[in-house]
Amino acid sequence: MKTPQEYIESLRKLKLVVYMFGKKVENVVDDPIIRPSLNAVAMTYSLAQNPKYEDIMTAKSHLTGKKINRFTHIHQSVDDLVKKSKMGRLVGSLTGCCFQRCVGMDTLNALSITTYDIDVKHGTGYHKRFLKYLEYVQENDLVCDGAMTDPKGDRSLPPHKQADPDMFLRVVEEKKDGIVVRGAKAHQTGAVNSHEVIVMPTITMREEDRDYAISFALPSDTTGITYIMGRQSCDTRKLEKGKIDQGNISFGGHEALIVFDDVFVPWDRVFMYKEYDFSGQLVEQFASYHRQSYACKVGVGDVLIGAVQTVAEYNGIEKASHVKDKIIEMNQLNETLYCGCIACASEGHREPSGTYYVNSLLANVHKQNVTRFPYEIARLAQDVAGGLVATCPSEDDLKSSEVGKWVKKYFQGTSSVPAENRIRILRLIENLTLGTAAVGYLTESLHGAGSPQAQRIMISRLVNMKDKQKTAKKLAGVPVPDDEKEK
Repeated sequence: MKTPQEYIESLRKLKLVVYMFGKKVENVVDDPIIRPSLNAVAMTYSLAQNPKYEDIMTAKSHLTGKKINRFTHIHQSVDDLVKKSKMGRLVGSLTGCCFQRCVGMDTLNALSITTYDIDVKHGTGYHKRFLKYLEYVQENDLVCDGAMTDPKGDRSLPPHKQADPDMFLRVVEEKKDGIVVRGAKAHQTGAVNSHEVIVMPTITMREEDRDYAISFALPSDTTGITYIMGRQSCDTRKLEKGKIDQGNISFGGHEALIVFDDVFVPWDRVFMYKEYDFSGQLVEQFASYHRQSYACKVGVGDVLIGAVQTVAEYNGIEKASHVKDKIIEMNQLNETLYCGCIACASEGHREPSGTYYVNSLLANVHKQNVTRFPYEIARLAQDVAGGLVATCPSEDDLKSSEVGKWVKKYFQGTSSVPAENRIRILRLIENLTLGTAAVGYLTESLHGAGSPQAQRIMISRLVNMKDKQKTAKKLAGVPVPDDEKEK
């Protein structure tokens, strides 16, 4: 397993093509806007080296028997699924942001199931190919970017009817030694901190869209791949000399658009090629795993709740009954989210491939709650923190020889706490609910792993309404038709 420093040095060896603010980024690793997100990924390596967290952060490879980072592991038991949820909460609570490796882990696990199932039906050799790739990922402790979301263009049209056929990533040429692909993947969290990019289809494909039903993996610096960094609220604060206005002074996240401009993929890196009948399965299995992964939001919620309790004490209002009640509500909502991710893991089952898969219904219910509860937690946080969370003067004003004395004087809360400490906590709350981290805590909670309606559709499909009706009719003495009676 890599150490954090080995991980950072491994990224320096990559020749990524990255653009931000209209200019090419020459040093991705040390760029002040990108570096906080890299630090968050490095934490996943650091914790795996810590004996205190060994049971949660590491696992035994079912391929080699070696100890590996859990983020590269294929779940071999319900206990593995539960530990995955615990790991997500742990890392989220220590970084206060998205730590980016979940999507790759979920992609690997979904592919371990789908490649096996394709082989059983079609007699292909994807699963053996995938396992060889998986061993490479595990042996080198790699970060994988799971790339699913296409730009989609006109959402009312399928891929093959788009005015621009590149709105969904597709095969544009087949060669003897591989394929050539063109398109893009959007909203790619942690993309430039990754060693590998693993592409999947974004929707269920029909036969007419078979050229879009593809899955493959490539090194992140493959020729023809370009990254265009997304903007975040308050992102340029990271360019400032001071740290206080960043809120979270060490960690952060990033997103990027990944463009594939006629990129060559060798056959040994292809895991689905036009098997459109399995595109929906891969999407659904990845989505269910990734919806479980929102245990990370519970960890970030822990940080926000801790900040709110602290600012309440700094403001001298921690004993007010309504403040105590609001913080209780924040904890109740946060722990309810934790119940959801643990439940879908605990109700997991073994697939024919040997991989353990979460309870998809409960994973979707969990994610549906994630689309709502963090917003209420954030609202309560801003309520307790007060208006200063959005109107606080800058660090330069705090340290100014001219006006600093007034900032310290008039932004003092309780007399025992320096104004600077109060401002630091307020900035953290701002970061989590309004600033750069709000992308990961709020927007990602809403749209990550599928928008709210996607979960509602899955819930409607997976809930056994007939069984519920049958029980209700039986208890009420309503005659049950012969075709509804148990055989």
